[in-house]
Formats: sequence, C-alpha cells, structure tokens
Amino acid sequence: MLIAVDFDGTCVTHEYPNVGKDIGAQKILKRLVDRGDDLILWTMRSGKELDDAVAWFDDNEIPLFGVNQNPTQHKWTQSQKAYANIYIDDAALGCPLVMRDISDRPFVDWEKVEQMLFDQDLIIGHTVLIEVGDKL
Repeated sequence: MLIAVDFDGTCVTHEYPNVGKDIGAQKILKRLVDRGDDLILWTMRSGKELDDAVAWFDDNEIPLFGVNQNPTQHKWTQSQKAYANIYIDDAALGCPLVMRDISDRPFVDWEKVEQMLFDQDLIIGHTVLIEVGDKL
C-alpha cells in the first residue's frame, strides 16, 4: 500500500520551521514499512526545512519511497499530486487528533491511526470488510 504522510502535526508537533516533538509516529511508521507499505513524505516544507524533515525519517531509520512525489506515477500522469492509497495528515477530515500538553495545537493520534491501519478484522489493504450478520 502507498501511504502519503504529512510532517508537521502528523509525524511531530507543530513547531515549523523547527522539527517538532515526538508524538509516537515512529513506531507505527516502522510497522507500516515492515508490513511492506511504501511511505511518501507529503509536506509543504521546502529547502532546508524539507531537508530537516527527510533527516528526521533517516535518523529514525524509516525509509521513504518518495518525497513530495510518487516516483512511479510519472509513467501514467503528469499530475503534481502524489498518488497514494491513504493520506495521513492532521488537516485531513476524519484523521484522529489529540491535544496534549506538549503542544498548543492538536496533532495526529497515532494510537488511533494504528488501530485503523492494523485491525485486521476491519481492514485488509485498504478494503473495509463487513462481517456476516452486520447490517448496513
């Protein structure tokens, strides 16, 4: 699965242009890579600030498939939007957020994201399953 991941407020607290504090993203991002998923860093950062975000992934030993692009999509589109199956972004409608005293802004609740991505009773790949007997 291709997963596009924002940086500020998603992987770390909001402290742009600096790199924010740990919010628990590393463990889940590593689980995703171990599962075989490819991560695309999808951020508004550029220049030195983008380099700092890429360095965060390197420092945490989390490999990136792409940075602000899906490196394979040029074969079938010229769109600048990175194609992914899932986008994890604190600004995305429905992304679970939490407010804690380490930041004055909400950020991604990685415990809930982990449940959403790894609960095999509900999700396989990106297809939602309904158990027999469940009503729609």
